Amino acid sequence: MRKYNFQQRVQRYFCHESVLYRRFEATIWLPLMKSPGRSSGIFLFIICLVVGAFLSTRFFDGNGVVGYLASKPKLFSSHSYPQKNLDITIKPFKQIEIPLDCPPNNRTRTCSSNYPTTTTTFDLEENPNPSSAPTCPEYFRWIHEDLRPWALTGITRDMVERAKETANFRLVILNGRVYVDKYHRAFQTRDVFTLWGILQLLRRYPGKVPDLELMFDCVDWPVIRTKDYQGPNSTGPPPLFRYCGDDSTLDIVFPDWSFWGWPEINIKPWENLLKDLKEGNGRKRWTDREPYAYWKGNPAVAVTRQELIKCNVSATQDWNARVYAQDWSRESQQGYKQSDLSSQCMHRYKIYIEGSAWSVSEKYILACDSVTLLVKPHYYDFFTRGLMPVHHYWPVRDDDKCKSIKFAVDWGNSHEQKAQGIGKAASEFIQEDLKMEYVYDYMFHLLNEYAKLLTFKPIRPTNAVELCAETMACPAQGLQKKFFMESMVKGPTYSSPCTMPPPYDPPSLHAFLKRKENSMKRVELWEKNFWENKTKQT
Repeated sequence: MRKYNFQQRVQRYFCHESVLYRRFEATIWLPLMKSPGRSSGIFLFIICLVVGAFLSTRFFDGNGVVGYLASKPKLFSSHSYPQKNLDITIKPFKQIEIPLDCPPNNRTRTCSSNYPTTTTTFDLEENPNPSSAPTCPEYFRWIHEDLRPWALTGITRDMVERAKETANFRLVILNGRVYVDKYHRAFQTRDVFTLWGILQLLRRYPGKVPDLELMFDCVDWPVIRTKDYQGPNSTGPPPLFRYCGDDSTLDIVFPDWSFWGWPEINIKPWENLLKDLKEGNGRKRWTDREPYAYWKGNPAVAVTRQELIKCNVSATQDWNARVYAQDWSRESQQGYKQSDLSSQCMHRYKIYIEGSAWSVSEKYILACDSVTLLVKPHYYDFFTRGLMPVHHYWPVRDDDKCKSIKFAVDWGNSHEQKAQGIGKAASEFIQEDLKMEYVYDYMFHLLNEYAKLLTFKPIRPTNAVELCAETMACPAQGLQKKFFMESMVKGPTYSSPCTMPPPYDPPSLHAFLKRKENSMKRVELWEKNFWENKTKQT
């Protein structure tokens, strides 16, 4: 039977129905028109009968036109227009998969020449219910702010080349294919899993990521200082991508490598880990959890973490904190039995504190339903600027951590319902607004907006090598291979990326930042009054 797309089906249907209408006109309508004296009652009866039958049995079946077309048993034939009976069958959604093609020796170093670089257009037969794109979470608005330094000038090749000084690699995307020129070795496998993540983005949205060229720095600390590019004679800042930024720098923040796995410390890819965290949340109700603040991590990386260790319970003082030093070397030898993140939702409160810079642990802590006690941060990553104090977390002072933590826990234990609300808002934010689909959509929109600013045509560098899923996953081994396979995008998605929210205008951005500031000041005032009253009582 000949195949028709949706538009052709509708045309054929209505062309056929027009024949029926002409017959109706000739046999019913014209005689009535010729006999006006007796036409009105019969006419109204027939119209109501026909329209009522059509609407009740054909159209309002819950599926609209598509349902009507699909449910019509047969379109009866006409002697004037002979045709076959047309049964329309709506096929279920069929996901296209891009297989991983590893040769027998598992050591491929080349990419297929016919690797998909476009998204196949689908019709009603392949996907009868294409979903409309939702609006992206609010934190996507910071994409506009991160790229604002180049909004008027654009990004020149000279600017990109000046970012090479500290970059670990140059990334070039041309016609949907990825080329990488590496300059410096990154710590552990940060660069490897970052590049793997970008490849998955292109597998998810083949043909939709434009040609571009960028520099990426995998080191924690942002380096493009705002003050170096101010004044009438200053040059445009170099655009440099990295995992975090701060208020005094212009580095462009990008999702970190751990979303696709961190094999060195056995942290799973985010999509699977998010499910584990949700399950772990259900093991113990908030009211049944330990009424203390919990933290476990490596204190050696920062002075501020070493100060936190002093807040631990002792024979003479209890600051309502239970903090533990994590020895990753020993943990590795023991099979990571004490570092399962989904089993660490046993306390009502969890502490987030930065390390040498921002820490990937923030998303794991926020996902726990526990109240996140967030020690005042210096850095931000791509999603944390969307968090609001006292709604998603409880702010903790960084200059007097122990007293601030004790007050936070005492307040929460005295206001259990409000405390639970803060923990729930954070975990819902992580589960809904930071699901893997939105991580990819953030990457997609950031790279698209960045590419629009380029004033030059990207080219493949002489020393660049092409990357694809095969060149990375086929020769991989151990946990790296396992995490590659677990996080690999199986094929293109039929859904569109979420719709970008508009950029902040100055008044709305000012109001948002002022609201955050006022929330933190309010907590500081409560804390100040708490300790003043304590002093008076003693």
